[in-house]
Amino acid sequence: MADEPVIDPADAPPAANDLQRERDDYHDRWLRKSAEFDNYRKRLERERREQSDRAVTDLLLELLLIVDDFDLALTVSAGEEGAAYQKGVELIHAKLTDLLKKYGVQPIEALGADFDPNLHQAVIQEPSPDHREGEVIGELRKGYMINDRLLRPAMVKVAKA
Repeated sequence: MADEPVIDPADAPPAANDLQRERDDYHDRWLRKSAEFDNYRKRLERERREQSDRAVTDLLLELLLIVDDFDLALTVSAGEEGAAYQKGVELIHAKLTDLLKKYGVQPIEALGADFDPNLHQAVIQEPSPDHREGEVIGELRKGYMINDRLLRPAMVKVAKA
């Protein structure tokens, strides 16, 4: 018995239970890190999409200001001398509105509709015996939707009793 080597417990191989516990701990850590990375990737993707949507919305709002100017220009009579000029403005206006439609931008039909605070911005209230209470009787600035989302509310005049 004196010839047998003495084994120090620190040098002894770990027990199978300890190894399994350590393996489970590493596996759990890996699952958590994998889930954290997946959430991080999804958040970045969502933020990029939101930033892109904001940029598109900002550009469209700027274009709508130009459409408003064209709408205003088309209300003025150009007379016989300006007929060709007016026709050119109408063509440019039509191309611009077609471009907006291509990207899902549609005007809100406000005249004659009931006032809806989700679509309209009431600027003026006017007594009118010819119209029902809350009916939109005038449109000061067109409103627009992009797909099914409000892009810009219509500025309207509303009838009151």
